[in-house]
Amino acid sequence: MRGGRAPAVLLGGGAALLLSLLWMPTLLPVASRLLLLPRALLSMASEIPPSAAPPASGSGYVPGSVSAAFVTCPNEKVAKEIARAVVEKRLAACVNLIPQITSIYEWKGKIEEDSEVLMMIKTQSSLVPALTDFVRSVHPYEVAEVIALPVEQGNSPYLQWVRQVTERGPDSSTALP
Repeated sequence: MRGGRAPAVLLGGGAALLLSLLWMPTLLPVASRLLLLPRALLSMASEIPPSAAPPASGSGYVPGSVSAAFVTCPNEKVAKEIARAVVEKRLAACVNLIPQITSIYEWKGKIEEDSEVLMMIKTQSSLVPALTDFVRSVHPYEVAEVIALPVEQGNSPYLQWVRQVTERGPDSSTALP
């Protein structure tokens, strides 16, 4: 040994072949998985995203096609007026009014605390932009809260009813099935 190093060992052709054969069983599973990687990536890239997935067998409901929208109002009178109007206009199938919520928020640099009424509006996701426009046009707040979340799962007959009610003309019956 010179300078504290171990001497390099050069293997002849036969020894290198023997060594590679000994390591082959260990490397083969890794190599075969690496060869499959491009196929797996291509498969993942071509998959349908969850929001566009076909309905579960038998349910007929497409996840995300119905949304629950939330709107806060200053009082019950305003909330009822807006709720009735969005149902009459077929922008929603149903609106629940949740009274006496407390909202704490920052507005124009000041922390505010108010008693409000929360509207929970069930509608088709495709109607959320029209619902938002309508609420903004009649709401007394300078900036109306309108947020919507897609419904991924639920009682299939109810979700189908939401879609049916919001697709019908104004003269149709809207009773629950």
